[in-house]
Amino acid sequence: MSPDLPAEGLRRIVAGFSGMRVLVIGDLMLDEFIWGKVSRISPEAPVPVVQVSGESYYPGGAANVARNLREFTPHTAVMGMAGTDAAGCRLVELLQKSGIDTAAVQRDSAVRTTVKTRVIARNQQVVRVDREQKAALAPAQAALAMEQVERAAPEVDAIVVADYGKGFMTQPLADHVCRVARAQGKILAVDPHPHTSLSWTGATAIKPNRTEAFLAAGAAASDPVSPPLADAALLAVGASLLQRWTCGFLLITLGEDGMLLLEAAQRPVHIPARGKEVFDVSGAGDTAIAVLAVALAAGATPRQAAELANYAGGIAVGKLGTATVGADEIAAALERG
Repeated sequence: MSPDLPAEGLRRIVAGFSGMRVLVIGDLMLDEFIWGKVSRISPEAPVPVVQVSGESYYPGGAANVARNLREFTPHTAVMGMAGTDAAGCRLVELLQKSGIDTAAVQRDSAVRTTVKTRVIARNQQVVRVDREQKAALAPAQAALAMEQVERAAPEVDAIVVADYGKGFMTQPLADHVCRVARAQGKILAVDPHPHTSLSWTGATAIKPNRTEAFLAAGAAASDPVSPPLADAALLAVGASLLQRWTCGFLLITLGEDGMLLLEAAQRPVHIPARGKEVFDVSGAGDTAIAVLAVALAAGATPRQAAELANYAGGIAVGKLGTATVGADEIAAALERG
């Protein structure tokens, strides 16, 4: 724990999570996990044969961000698009059973709900199968989404955008979200997608990973340098994105190297990774953006919010599947230091 970030102050922020009201906007998906064991290699091809023992379903994508937030506050709502297919019905039902407000989820019979299927054997992912159909919103759907943002903004403390590049987020909608958040004085935290190239002018916080940051900046990829504060290419990309997006701050996640916090007119800060054991990185970014947003809403400084997001991400990677992290787990991690 950094001496300028007392654990008691961070614990007080976490204690305030439950009163925050948060809206999540983005691409909704269904995560399917097929559990089993491998006892032999197929005689048909050099691949393992998985004997299935069970199946599990969880909200995925932006829906998983909402699921993570619901661990901290009962005042969680989600906005996005889902089909009327079996996967879409299951997804919406899971969200509603979790106590997440789905009033702003649009349903369309022409939409095929994105499903990511992961086959897990002996606590390891064997393969992932994606079923998706990317499609931009129809004009009427986009107009409704903008109306929903305007109606919801006065009732929330923070807005989280989780862009997975499946078509829900477009530049006009992104611009509208940014304008409304600024006009209403709301926290806006964004988890961008590397291939949509959307601009997030004026957002409070933007959390790309290293690859996404280089792609967004239009910079040539380079190998990571350790320590990150000596990574000239990374620092240049961060400075470029800060200027382009004119956001409050940028938090670049670096996997096992932790996170890099960049604010205008401030020295970059490296936050070392907190995860001790890595079982599964599925959904860890969702956990981090959820904690980042709710912490900022609860009054955390960028450094405090980044530190808490880092702790939460470290806990998430120690779990198998798209797991959530509870406030009590973060408090316990802070206690351990």
